Amino acid sequence: MRKVHLAALSLTLTGCFKVGPDYQKPWIDTPKQWRFASQEARDTTNLKWWEQLGDPVLNRLMDRAFRGNLDLTIAVARVEEFMGIYGSTRSNLFPQFSGAADYSRRKNSDQVRAFPGAGSPTNRSFDFARLGVAMDWELDVWGVLRRANESAWADMLGQEWVKRAVLLTLASDIAQTYVQLRTLDKNLEITRAIVATLADRLRIDQARFREGYGSELEVSQIESEYQRRLALIPDIEQSIAQTEHALRVLLGENPGPIVRGRGLDELALPPVPAGLPSDLLIRRPDIQQAEQQLISANARIGVARGQYFPKIALTGDVGQLSTQMATLFTPGANFWSIGASLLTPIFTAGRIAGQVQAAEAVQREALANYRRAIISTFRDFEDALVATRKTQEQKEKQAARVGAVDNYYRLSRLRYDEGLVDFITVLDALRQLYEAQIDLLQAQSSTFTASIQLYRAMGGGWIVAAEQAAQIPAPPEPGVFP
Repeated sequence: MRKVHLAALSLTLTGCFKVGPDYQKPWIDTPKQWRFASQEARDTTNLKWWEQLGDPVLNRLMDRAFRGNLDLTIAVARVEEFMGIYGSTRSNLFPQFSGAADYSRRKNSDQVRAFPGAGSPTNRSFDFARLGVAMDWELDVWGVLRRANESAWADMLGQEWVKRAVLLTLASDIAQTYVQLRTLDKNLEITRAIVATLADRLRIDQARFREGYGSELEVSQIESEYQRRLALIPDIEQSIAQTEHALRVLLGENPGPIVRGRGLDELALPPVPAGLPSDLLIRRPDIQQAEQQLISANARIGVARGQYFPKIALTGDVGQLSTQMATLFTPGANFWSIGASLLTPIFTAGRIAGQVQAAEAVQREALANYRRAIISTFRDFEDALVATRKTQEQKEKQAARVGAVDNYYRLSRLRYDEGLVDFITVLDALRQLYEAQIDLLQAQSSTFTASIQLYRAMGGGWIVAAEQAAQIPAPPEPGVFP
């Protein structure tokens, strides 16, 4: 009965006070003007946005990456590591029981037995046997252990958000690398087309020269341009192979070729919101991770300050004790003990004060990092939003340029065949046409990249669905002591 009352008293004491500051969410200066309805924005950001590109091959690549990417595997393992640390820290709130068993056989010295009270001379040897269970329980009167538990839980949640940040980055990296690969494919296609055009022109001019209708200078000019463009093909092919290898590494696979889906001209741009409520942006994994770091640092102040207070512990021991093995398990061999201890600091030469100062500094650092993460998020979103608009404008202007240069090349070729312009004009038009087509290709690729970066900046609820599809374990719910 006395043990029950003591346990109840300890639970009462440990639940009424926690040293150190309680966490309060910092005030955030967020943008107030958004031009997008909250529910519509929420629906947009929850989309698996890469599916909006309309390429089944890309969708399959995403699924493979979510299941095989090694960075994601490492992040999942880190979450499990911190779950273990949390479980270990939480266990300090409860009594610790350990079993013990001892046995020894002892023979007394004849000289010892010669002294008065040393025992009977016939008792030359005896057994010593002990079997018991010991308890050690530090009472969390000041809430130090609960602060440590609070910090460990926040650290574990922080790693969970790190994992989701890896997932967010992985999705954007896969999509961007795939778009880059299809851009290089289109680049190779354009270059081969221009090389084929130059090869045809070279054959015509060589025939004209042999028949005496052209000059060797014109043949040299067209051959020089032909060799120049032909030399670009190996470099593009090298870039294609390296991009394929990079994409395979993102999948967690050995380097090798990548199966293609739709071409760059066939891909569709995902819908682009004009603005987002700030509460949607703040749910980004990097911001959530920064806040968990702040919560952990705040709790660590309580852990540091708690060292000023005395530590109170309960101890207990119960079991069997006998000098003979045969009587170890008899009723008369029972024993038990219970006690309490108190340990308080008196002089630490500034050790505790230094740890408190360091913990408070870490908390201020975490607070600044949290605010910086929020500001960076708003900047990322605004930058990506501007990029989506401007790259689209650039694409439209480059398309108009290609049309103009194509007309220039067509007219120059007709005038050359009629003898009205020299070959330099035709060559210049052909060179400008190729460059305009490549610039349009880059602008087209940039529009996809900007759109992907916008969805990366937004975060989104799709991460949870992707975790479930990839069978990535979710974090446990907090228990009695979250």
